[in-house]
Amino acid sequence: MSELENIPWNLILPILVLQLILMVVALVDVIRHRRTNGPFIMWIFIILLGNIIGSILYFIFGRRQE
Repeated sequence: MSELENIPWNLILPILVLQLILMVVALVDVIRHRRTNGPFIMWIFIILLGNIIGSILYFIFGRRQE
């Protein structure tokens, strides 16, 4: 348990919160619009498995601009 005490949580926690917010917003956007550049299911997997990078990739490349 001493390893967990040495982690600087005040630096890591904001990144984890940002990742969670981005992931939820990206998933809601994919589910609401369903029209993406590429397969719908592929983007869900990229968002879920790609963590913060997957969400950013979706907003840059996956959203279909109408």
